[in-house]
Amino acid sequence: MTTTPSRPWLTPDAHTRLAAELTALQQEPGDDGESENDRLVRTRHRQARIHELQDLLQNAVVGEDPPDDGIAEPGMVLTVRYADGGTETFLLGSRAEGSLEVCSPDSPLGQALHGAKPGEQREYRVPSGATVQVTLVEAHPYGHHRA
Repeated sequence: MTTTPSRPWLTPDAHTRLAAELTALQQEPGDDGESENDRLVRTRHRQARIHELQDLLQNAVVGEDPPDDGIAEPGMVLTVRYADGGTETFLLGSRAEGSLEVCSPDSPLGQALHGAKPGEQREYRVPSGATVQVTLVEAHPYGHHRA
């Protein structure tokens, strides 16, 4: 299986929320009551998060639905069936709002499903080293799922 780098896919609500977080981090005042070491550590963490958010927001595809062709890709709501018969529905993307679960396209499951068509079975490894089989049941653009 080959993987292609994909741009992160965000819902409009998630984009707004992350942009607000970035603004708040950029305007966060220092705390004069903390030690020099604590301030340096907090500053490094804040700067790392600022860079992460800037990169995410700059490169994200926001709310633009992919084609309704049933093929798994970022921005699609996927329903999958596992080998044990259990099913799960989630957004293949980044940080959605609401009750819908999210699976990162860069995760082992997301990478395994990218490009899958309904009925295709794929495999991926979990951290324990076990291989999990999953079948794509259906895929619809996020905007169609919410309708």
